Amino acid sequence: MVDPMPILLFGLVGAAAYLGYRQLRQETARVVERNRRTEAETRTGAHGTLERGADGVYRIRRD
Repeated sequence: MVDPMPILLFGLVGAAAYLGYRQLRQETARVVERNRRTEAETRTGAHGTLERGADGVYRIRRD
């Protein structure tokens, strides 16, 4: 009979690694987008990016 504990342990480690990888990809995409926006602001001389709110008023985007 096979002991289920090593299988369970490797399964948990694999799941944790997969979830960590997904979180890392999301964070990387967020940082890349922020850097791209910052470069565009620097290139144009802007002091921030305006974003239209639900009420129709433009406000500076907050990260």
